[in-house]
Amino acid sequence: MKTKGLRNNKVNIITLGCSKNQVDSEVLLTQLRGNQIEASHEARNDDANIVVINTCGFIDNAKQESIDTILRYVDAKEEGLVEKVYVTGCLSQRYKDDLEKEIPKVDAWFGTRDLSRLLKQLNANYKQELVGERILTNPGHFAYLKISEGCDRPCSFCAIPLMRGNHLSRPMEELVREAKNLAKNGTKELLLIAQDSTYYGLDLYKKRNLAELLKKLSDVEGIEWIRLHYAFPTGFPMDVLDVMAGEKKICKYLDIPLQHGSTEMLQLMRRGTTREKTEALLQTIREKVPGIAIRTTLIAGHPGETQKYFDEMMEFVERSRFDRLGVFAYSHEEQTHSFSLKDDVPEKTKQKRVDQLMELQQGISLQLNQAKIGKTFTVLVDRKEGGSYIGRTEFDSPEVDNEVILVTNDHLRLGDFVEAKVTGASEFDLIAEIV
Repeated sequence: MKTKGLRNNKVNIITLGCSKNQVDSEVLLTQLRGNQIEASHEARNDDANIVVINTCGFIDNAKQESIDTILRYVDAKEEGLVEKVYVTGCLSQRYKDDLEKEIPKVDAWFGTRDLSRLLKQLNANYKQELVGERILTNPGHFAYLKISEGCDRPCSFCAIPLMRGNHLSRPMEELVREAKNLAKNGTKELLLIAQDSTYYGLDLYKKRNLAELLKKLSDVEGIEWIRLHYAFPTGFPMDVLDVMAGEKKICKYLDIPLQHGSTEMLQLMRRGTTREKTEALLQTIREKVPGIAIRTTLIAGHPGETQKYFDEMMEFVERSRFDRLGVFAYSHEEQTHSFSLKDDVPEKTKQKRVDQLMELQQGISLQLNQAKIGKTFTVLVDRKEGGSYIGRTEFDSPEVDNEVILVTNDHLRLGDFVEAKVTGASEFDLIAEIV
């Protein structure tokens, strides 16, 4: 096929992995359409003749899903259903040389910072004037805002720096411009994401500048909620808590991945902190921002995790009473420091520990949710499902956290805020009626 005629072709972008990948796909989609190339994101009719797969290389399950997706489209190419298959993203960045040998039918491979090269392959130019413009692939009332790329942390288990490179903050004026564009198109909630959001600004402004960025984004007209994700605990910038406490638009919500509750394991993981420091930080956060919802993620089964250290993590979760919690089973990743350690926790034990942590958290979640019965909250209406409207409070992020099932006979508009009184609660959902 001659690339000369590409403008008559149709590109379908498939996204795997996290919200950061989703933003990358949205930027690619925006650039392609800005070049008058017909492009879609995960088109249902799947009638594109060119497919771009944006892969995830985070842990074993994610890598396998990416490989399965690539193979599916390579088979479609063999059957004549598509003409070109291009692969980009984290898996491609990390394993490009191996993958080229193993899956030679892929037409070209691109890394995480190869957007210009990928566009050139698709006969498009990188348009500088489109920086800050984005076609969203989720409901338009919320949008992910990627404030930086890459990570400088030395965490022993993590391969993200290998795939995403060193930390690079985006300039504040660029982020404010993007927020204004999103607000103009109906976005009401910004979800700030990064590999490490609390590191923001150190490279550009020679200081942690997240608090100032939050203030500037709060000034954007039309944005009602700002939510902070991926806040690294070590060196947490305390001025962020002052802004959170004083600025109505900033959700009383913090996603802060802590990874473990045992000092020995935190040291093995190269997290630069201890359990005591972590507990002191959590206490400070709750004191400075009363009523804040804290989400965290933990890893079960890291090399060296004895039953004693796991029990310490269980006790840590019980004492900390997190509002939201996710748990990963440890994945032994090549080229990380932990890969040099013996993967000495059997898979069965890892999974058992994940299940135990989640069972403990279910009980905590149920108690915290039941305490909300009779209280009234502002709810953002996300979607209609069957006969019910589904929304979220400021204490919940889309797709990963609790939802509110709204009981009403009225017609609600998606993206509107409503006041709702909680009448029932389960482990991960609230039932509420419109006030």
